[in-house]
Amino acid sequence: MSTEIKTEEKVKVNLQPPSLWKVVFLNDDQTPMEFVIELLTSIFKHKEDVAKDLTLEIHNTGSAVVGVFNYEIAEHKSVESTKLSRLNGFPLQINLERE
Repeated sequence: MSTEIKTEEKVKVNLQPPSLWKVVFLNDDQTPMEFVIELLTSIFKHKEDVAKDLTLEIHNTGSAVVGVFNYEIAEHKSVESTKLSRLNGFPLQINLERE
């Protein structure tokens, strides 16, 4: 008589890539376009011409997606941008939206 027990492990690995989040700048009447361009080039690493185009889109349509990242990076960039805006006395609003 055998006392050996055989078991089969059935572990299902369900890996999914992290969800992406859009960083959205909202238009206001007080934050200068030059400041927004500076944020887009320094924090979001856009080239100057792309930053200008995004700034015009924000101004003309009321908002624009300035970057798409995983949540931690999107949050970090939006917090950094908001802090710089407040330090300079500007009310720039930034939203995070799940893509």
